[in-house]
Amino acid sequence: MIRVRRTIFVASIPVLISILLTACGYHSSTHAQVRLPSGIDTIAVPIFINKTNSYRAEQILTEAVVREFTSRSPYKIAAKDDGTSDAVLHGTVVTTNVYPLTYDSQTGRQSSAIVQINMSVKLVDKRGKTLFENPNYQFREQYQVSREVTSFFDESPPAVDRLSRDFARTLVAEILEGF
Repeated sequence: MIRVRRTIFVASIPVLISILLTACGYHSSTHAQVRLPSGIDTIAVPIFINKTNSYRAEQILTEAVVREFTSRSPYKIAAKDDGTSDAVLHGTVVTTNVYPLTYDSQTGRQSSAIVQINMSVKLVDKRGKTLFENPNYQFREQYQVSREVTSFFDESPPAVDRLSRDFARTLVAEILEGF
């Protein structure tokens, strides 16, 4: 009887250790661990620069980042860089591309596509010191292409909306949590 208890006890030690170790580090996504220097209370997020021909891509991406910062951080977010903010987030839409992904075997027409956006982002404090920089964000989103020409609806704008939310979540997490 004692031998059985000892065996169970010895066998349960690794399980208990693994449970304790895996439970460490969890935190609510609404309360990010902020890694920016102290003294930063306001972040300006001016409309990103668009170096592409994609209509409103910079506005959609900027709005998504502002929404994400507002919902996940303690910082005040300003829409313009008027010189009063403690930090400024500069972003540039570098490229946008749409690639065919699949084709309809009966008609030979495209049935799905991928939209890809490349971004460059830099967060600087009021003295010009770089706090965060990533010159090569690359995000893709798949969407379906309508088969009927008469009821054609361009699905690329909703795909860009979904992509912008993914980009904003990733960017804000990297800035706030230091990943």
